[in-house]
Amino acid sequence: MITRSLVSLVLVGALAVSVGCSRTQRTLGGAAIGGASGAVIGDAVGGTGGAVVGGVGGAVAGGYIGRNY
Repeated sequence: MITRSLVSLVLVGALAVSVGCSRTQRTLGGAAIGGASGAVIGDAVGGTGGAVVGGVGGAVAGGYIGRNY
């Protein structure tokens, strides 16, 4: 279940980048995708606390990747 939702999020992110979104849109999209997937994985590993940490960490990493790549 986690794998299916993570693959869906990655595909949406790849589509957004490939259609020529602006840097701001890529940054926000990357942060949203990273935050959601980080929260799902963090929840599976560490419960509610893991979801919060994973969500924040994923959002920061996703925003950075979306902005710079």
